[in-house]
Amino acid sequence: MTDSKGKRPGMAAMLALLALLPGCGALAPRPAGIDQRLTALPREGLGLTGPVTIRWNEHLVPWIEAGSDGDLAYALGLVHGHLRGGQIALLRMVARGRLSEMAGPLARDYDHAIRILGFDRAAPEIERRWPAETRAFMTAFLAGLNKAALEGPRPPEFGLLGLRREAFTTTDLLAIGRLAGTDVNWFSYFSLLAERGKPGFATAWRRTLEAGANLTPPSPREANLPGLLAGLSRAGSNAVAVAPTHSASGAAMLASDPHLGLSLPNLWLLVGMRSPSFHAVGMMVPGVPIIGLGRNPEVAWGGTNLRAASSDLFDVSGLPPEAFAESETTVRQRFWFGTTRRVRMSPLGPVLTDARVVPGRPGETLALRWAGQEPADEITSLLRAARARSGAEFRASFDSFAVSPQNFLYADRAGTIGRLTAAILPARRGFPADGPVLDGGDPAATGPWSHLLHAGDLPALENPPEGVLASANENPSLWAKDPPPLGYFFSDGDRVARLRALLLARPKLRPEDLAALQRDTLAPKAAVLAAGLLARFDALQGGAPDFLGPLRGWDGDYAAGSRAALVFELVLARLLPGLLPEGSNGRGPETGWNFVTTFLLRDLDALPESRRAALLRQAAAEAAPLAARYRVWGDVHQLRAAHWLVNLPVLGRAFVLGEMPVGGSRETPMKTGHGLVNGPHEVSFGSMARYVSDLADLDSNWFTLFGGQDGWLGSAAFADQIPLWREGRSIRLPLRPETVAAEFPRVTVLRP
Repeated sequence: MTDSKGKRPGMAAMLALLALLPGCGALAPRPAGIDQRLTALPREGLGLTGPVTIRWNEHLVPWIEAGSDGDLAYALGLVHGHLRGGQIALLRMVARGRLSEMAGPLARDYDHAIRILGFDRAAPEIERRWPAETRAFMTAFLAGLNKAALEGPRPPEFGLLGLRREAFTTTDLLAIGRLAGTDVNWFSYFSLLAERGKPGFATAWRRTLEAGANLTPPSPREANLPGLLAGLSRAGSNAVAVAPTHSASGAAMLASDPHLGLSLPNLWLLVGMRSPSFHAVGMMVPGVPIIGLGRNPEVAWGGTNLRAASSDLFDVSGLPPEAFAESETTVRQRFWFGTTRRVRMSPLGPVLTDARVVPGRPGETLALRWAGQEPADEITSLLRAARARSGAEFRASFDSFAVSPQNFLYADRAGTIGRLTAAILPARRGFPADGPVLDGGDPAATGPWSHLLHAGDLPALENPPEGVLASANENPSLWAKDPPPLGYFFSDGDRVARLRALLLARPKLRPEDLAALQRDTLAPKAAVLAAGLLARFDALQGGAPDFLGPLRGWDGDYAAGSRAALVFELVLARLLPGLLPEGSNGRGPETGWNFVTTFLLRDLDALPESRRAALLRQAAAEAAPLAARYRVWGDVHQLRAAHWLVNLPVLGRAFVLGEMPVGGSRETPMKTGHGLVNGPHEVSFGSMARYVSDLADLDSNWFTLFGGQDGWLGSAAFADQIPLWREGRSIRLPLRPETVAAEFPRVTVLRP
């Protein structure tokens, strides 16, 4: 057997292995100290109009001072490219559907699906509409980024992945931003599409809506499209704001901790900056010149994913052929020949079912209408937010912010705390009762997209009487009065209830209290479920088995040293499958925490007594040997520190830095996501960055990343913050120039 050019597949495999040899340096990178990494920063031929000073601390966090906004933007781009050039290049390959250029034919169907989704589709119109200030900032940032990408050191992983030096474009950066704005509902959509038409789907859909049970985001290491997107989208997070009346300092405070993929390098970058228009510290998305969460002298902000449905699936099978615009896209493949694929656009968005990795019924044509295809402008919104001088100015910045829909919390120096809904969403009246696919020929279904709601039309709240605000991806109906229909699926209210309880437990809160809140591992509903299960075991003849003893009086704390958390999860994993519909793969919404808290005890009690007793005894019998094998939750709940190259077949293990026991669970404030527990497992999604600010002090701003600041393999700052993250310590990012000078002692001066 040969290919069209007469080459044997075996020869192609051999050539592929030989092609990897130039990248073997990534397997054993040379150690690089802080000073060595600073020396490698490009300094000749810079596109600056004046000198720029960059101060660095021991963790390689930069604090940039520039005489003009354009020079600040250029220096930011240079720093992004130097510290995270390899990561930004990978994000571009994902966002533009170019994975096959690294992985070969195995990735071509994913590339096709990504190109259909079109993370870059709105880019030309977004750029055309930019105000002059945004255009100038983006142009300078891109120039600095390309200076590092084209002339700086070549990232070690480039050889292994077959990547070449390549200039970034505006479209690349906008596509990366849209990739980060992936609709988290897609994770559920793709699972539910595969189940439509099967017996019991109507009942499963009804229960899913009742529970609000979004799928747990899949691991980025899973070989499917949702798994690919899950670790890159802004899918989770906690945020809290505290009014001066509840603050020990007498000023407002804010804390935020994003929940994303836990691979290294981190999906955030820490930066401080000052220019004529900007004076701020915070976390930036690599490759995008905005502060996603942070602080300027007057306002602090953070946020959580709203979990709103910013997209709808439409059945467009009935539309005439002339309603579709068709084009071809060429997918280049490493180790193999290029291939062409069809991309079709319907009046209701791109045709998803043309991609092989998207499930659908035979002959069915499904299109996706997504707010991320609108020419909205998140970059301008967040650039303006970073310059806001009050909560009111901050709130007014988001009228053109579309994806991913966010709950933004803010606090200002005048003492105002508030929250706003930043999104562009269709003006829906409700959601379908029979499944996630709408009729593309029904004006009642398509009509909401003709009138889009913006931030000013969506729920907001300012200065609540209790003096605290908390957000944790909860249903907006928990805090807003009669909100419009925003989404199907939200996080269980357990996490936000726990955050509020912790905030209200102390009359006067300090920054240390907010930092401790971010590391809390208690899930109140787990305690309720455990007590309910124990009562049902006690009712059996012979009573509950002895190994369930730790559940008596358990408060739901998933500390790494908890025996009760281990026992509870082992029993749950053996019990739940017996309650799932026949033929379930155990991965659908019914295994999510919302579903468990809504239906577990109810479903048990609905069984005939004999069946319930048999199921409980079987679960206990199967869980007991595992409970004897492991001692505590941390014995099975493991956090792996690994570079994203861990996803490579065969070679991936070389990129694991270590594994460690960790506390937390699906819906604890310190989120460490997992599925059903059948033994040791890895946490791949959860709390991966932390931030706390007290507006009483310009310097009271504290940050930590799971991992480190530098994405360069072998760098001393690649994973140096992991001990801080584990021990609850942080890095201060001050705003006062004298404090910056004292705590960021290494100085780099860039000149034109």
